[in-house]
Amino acid sequence: MPIESMSRRAFLAAGGGALLLAACGGSSSDSTAKTTPSGFNAKGLSAFRMEIEPYASDDPQRFAFILTKNDGNLAGGPAAALSIAAPSGTFERAMPATYHPEGLPEHHGVYVVDLIARAPGNWRGRVKIAGQPDAELALPVSANPDTPIIGGMAPVVPSQTVTGTMGVDPLCTRTDAANKPAPCAFHQTSLDQVIGKGKPVIAMFATPARCQSRYCGPVLDQLIAVAPGYGDAITPIHVEIYKDLTSNDLIPATSTWLGTTGEPWIFAIDGTGKVTGRLSGAFATDEIKALIDNVIA
Repeated sequence: MPIESMSRRAFLAAGGGALLLAACGGSSSDSTAKTTPSGFNAKGLSAFRMEIEPYASDDPQRFAFILTKNDGNLAGGPAAALSIAAPSGTFERAMPATYHPEGLPEHHGVYVVDLIARAPGNWRGRVKIAGQPDAELALPVSANPDTPIIGGMAPVVPSQTVTGTMGVDPLCTRTDAANKPAPCAFHQTSLDQVIGKGKPVIAMFATPARCQSRYCGPVLDQLIAVAPGYGDAITPIHVEIYKDLTSNDLIPATSTWLGTTGEPWIFAIDGTGKVTGRLSGAFATDEIKALIDNVIA
């Protein structure tokens, strides 16, 4: 199977993503995005796509990438701009990328641009980095996304809770600085009990203890820090990815929402059950706040 068509889970399981992999939250394995993180640049910094599932659309979409050094350490910070090229097309004018470091470890910030990719296929990206040679990255665009898109209705399916674990153990794989279990408080309510019931829902899909993308644990911690400021205006829910710490059996809600694309994801769902925002792969605290502010506006 060509790398471009493999799921991110399958790719990393095959050992192809070593450059990006570092434990987060006591991790041991990963599943983070739908494509290979191709973009290695032997002469300077490398660029890696973190957005999990761009899809063909006439509307602008968030596209996220990170920068790394050749030793695998992240190198976020320098000014960067992205130009894209359609399959068999030429590169368009470069778009300045906004760097989002808030709530992430030093140099782990994510670069974001809004782009339009009207046709599916293997698009290409070229990142212009201040003081560095250009870096290339892969940008496969899906024809039919597996994940819910903005404006679509959220899948109404049950998720595991403290009173209905659905066989999931542990219920939450988050750990503390000492690598001891530190489950979050977002497992009190099942998705099917709150979606479309009048109050906005913020649904995060992430597996901190089995993540090697450097972002699954931090983004959950960001939601933990941000959610109290919204009081009863939202219902935050965290859904794990796997049924346990060793198998690759997906939790049913994760399988329904994400298919085999990967994680982390966060979705904002309004009171009618419509998806109003989504972030994937890597995202910062200010992006989460903007996602929530928009759904409750």
